Amino acid sequence: MANTKSAKKRNRQMIVRTARNRAIKSRVKSARKAALAAILTGDKEVIAAKVALYASTADKAANRNVIHKNAASRFKARIAAVIAKAAAAKA
Repeated sequence: MANTKSAKKRNRQMIVRTARNRAIKSRVKSARKAALAAILTGDKEVIAAKVALYASTADKAANRNVIHKNAASRFKARIAAVIAKAAAAKA
């Protein structure tokens, strides 16, 4: 339990920041799900749009220090691998 004035302020800040970070992480997860769903449809234009949105969302989260920059890079690499695997399966 916070006793000092500064500790109480830190608690308030932590609550706000946690909520903001959770919303950003949720946005990244939703974008990933949308990209994976687009890959299943097979429409190249939709896939390109959804994957670009996912990459952008991950990069924004990394720039805001919600996730690590290497984590964002890993997310993008994994979705690229899924796309390559799907393209290889069709060919």
